[in-house]
Amino acid sequence: MPRGQKCRRVCSVPENRLFTPQRPCGRTQVLTVEELEAVRLCDLEDLEQDEASVSMNVSRASFQRTLYQARKKIAEALCAGLAIKIGGGNYELAQYPCGCRRKCGNCRFEQTEKNETGGKKHEDSSND
Repeated sequence: MPRGQKCRRVCSVPENRLFTPQRPCGRTQVLTVEELEAVRLCDLEDLEQDEASVSMNVSRASFQRTLYQARKKIAEALCAGLAIKIGGGNYELAQYPCGCRRKCGNCRFEQTEKNETGGKKHEDSSND
């Protein structure tokens, strides 16, 4: 019997969850919140996969699978003119700053107004 999927720790849920091309083809690519977090940590915050996997509370192998899957979805959407919708997944919002050596650009703990839902587990399968 396979083991259940471990919740991935994410810093924040994005405010903008739908991106559409200028001439959409009518199909949508769904990117989970944890897939977006993996891309954000490696490609935007320039963390190594080892550091990013610790931040998300998963093994390096699981992190790498999530990252590659996200990059493939993004590439397909950009090349085929698909809308990108962010939502769903199995994640929990961080309860505390990650403590990385540099400040993350999207750290909600650095902002003056903190999200009141920090630390709650989310199993989001909605189509918001």
